Amino acid sequence: MNDSLTFAVPKGRILDEALPVMARAGVVPEDGFHDKANRSLTFATRRDDMRLIRVRAFDVATFVAHGAAQLGIVGSDVIEEFDYADLYAPVDLDIGHCHLAVAEPKEGGASVDGASHLRVATKYPSLTRRHFERQGIQAECVKLNGAMEIAPELGLAGRIVDLVSTGTTLRENGLVETSRILDISARLIVNRAALKTDPRVAALVEAFRADAARREAA
Repeated sequence: MNDSLTFAVPKGRILDEALPVMARAGVVPEDGFHDKANRSLTFATRRDDMRLIRVRAFDVATFVAHGAAQLGIVGSDVIEEFDYADLYAPVDLDIGHCHLAVAEPKEGGASVDGASHLRVATKYPSLTRRHFERQGIQAECVKLNGAMEIAPELGLAGRIVDLVSTGTTLRENGLVETSRILDISARLIVNRAALKTDPRVAALVEAFRADAARREAA
């Protein structure tokens, strides 16, 4: 089989934890991948039939869902936000743990009790709308890609929905968590068609699954 596999990995917090997991499954990037000054998006690996692409986490899901990459690693938050039909997440890698939460100023935002409409700043409009719909509340989502924490102070939105790990960023910006939406961990994702048609993809899924099982048993 002459076609190269493309494996998509996310920039940011998950990547450092993902690299040892990838290595144990046989996905090892070239040395240039670790050079902080290297702005390339595509990298060779120790496998002649595989390359890596390093992109934003939301784009990892899009590349894999549309078949431009056959496999990738991304947080379950991204998987849930997009809900792509062609995306399959067969292995929980048990890394990148955090959660998605609603937060508001500690002195209190506009109460959601009895409200029919809220304005929320978030990078996750689909998950946010679904969360509030379950409470019978319509959420108007203001899409931001960062700096969510200053939105209430500037009057852009009364509350935010964002990832929380330690909670330090919320506290530093005078916010408190008011509800937990989703517990998150990183997952191996694959393109469904590639999994069915390319035995290399299935073999990699089994390699990641075996590593996860070994770690769980340890």
